[in-house]
Order: sequence, then structure tokens, then C-alpha cells
Amino acid sequence: MTEIRNGRKVLTTPVSAEDIAALHVGDVFYLDGEMVTGRDSVHGRVVDEGLEMPIDIRGKAIMHAGPIIRKREDGSYEMISVGPTTSMRMERFEYEFIRETGVRIIIGKGGMKEKTAAGCKEFGAIHCVLPAGNAVVGAVCVEEITGVEWLDLGMPEACWHCRIREFGPLIVTIDTDGRNYFEEKKVEYNRRKDEQAEIIKKQVHFMK
Repeated sequence: MTEIRNGRKVLTTPVSAEDIAALHVGDVFYLDGEMVTGRDSVHGRVVDEGLEMPIDIRGKAIMHAGPIIRKREDGSYEMISVGPTTSMRMERFEYEFIRETGVRIIIGKGGMKEKTAAGCKEFGAIHCVLPAGNAVVGAVCVEEITGVEWLDLGMPEACWHCRIREFGPLIVTIDTDGRNYFEEKKVEYNRRKDEQAEIIKKQVHFMK
């Protein structure tokens, strides 16, 4: 489901193929519903070891993150900080991970490459980034940690199951058409850099 709330586009998981297809690179949105955290070790268990995700994330969201969690006296957990980790570390897993889990929204930091773009296009998913410096903001958007799986991996690598509200801002970097915002911008910025370098060379040609 998609709605406009206080001027913000907000998606609620589980997200339909139609809702995801309506998002394109550069779009900004916020997320309600369910999100899990999972990075290298979680992806490795699913892709390399062939294990099923311990939490059903079909139509839902995963965040590449190593959160800081505090355990309360009553045994429940509190999210202290949840900032994105570098998504490129998951690139080698991502095509198979999307195929096997049915995840719709991947949240991380920085760009990803061809395997992720192919998985997003073929299976109807997106990759997006939470801007740097928003780890505490992200934690505030976690209303509750409803459970944890694979805690044997340690706090940062475990699969934390969160209920979130207006989590974001999230910027789409790979969409269901397979467009890759980071790669497209690299081409544009390199062209502009080369153009400016030629201008500067003419201005300082007298320098040795």
C-alpha cells in the first residue's frame, strides 16, 4: 500500500509489485511495516549454505546494517542505532538472495552493481539508500524489535525483526527497470569532470 502522509510518500509492507514498479531511481519515500536487518553472514547462510531465511521477508524489506541493540531487564530489546553498512559487500549474493527470499526493498549505503540490478529487474525489487548520518534517526523510527534470529552470529550480524514507522528518507538507487542511479551518475560526473578539466587546462597553461 502507498499513501501520501504529511507530504511524504509512505509505503507499507508487504509491498505489491505494482507499488514497487511505481518507484524509480531518485525517488524518495518512507517505509512502514516490517523490516529485518541482515548483512554478510545472513546473506551467506541463505546463498552459500542454502538455509531459508528464519523470518519471512517476501514482499518486505531488509536493511544492510549492523545495529546497536540494548537488552532490557524484561528480556525485550531496544534499538539504539541502526545505520546502513556498505551494500557492495552483499553484491555477490544479491541476485540469488532476492530470488530465494522474495524481498522487495533492500536498504543500504552506497551503490551496487550488475547482479543486484539484474535481481531487481527480474524479480521486482529495489535497492535504496538511507543517507549517511541517520543511524539514530533510523533507530527512532523502529517502534519495536519483535524478535531476533541467528543471534549466534553476534549482535551486528544477527537477523533483527523490526516494526517500523516512516523509516527514512529512503532514496531509490536501483529500480525494477534495472536502472542504476550510482552508475548513471558516475558517467555524468566523469563527463562533467573532463569538461571542467579542459577549461582549467586552458586557464593555467602558462604554469609549469
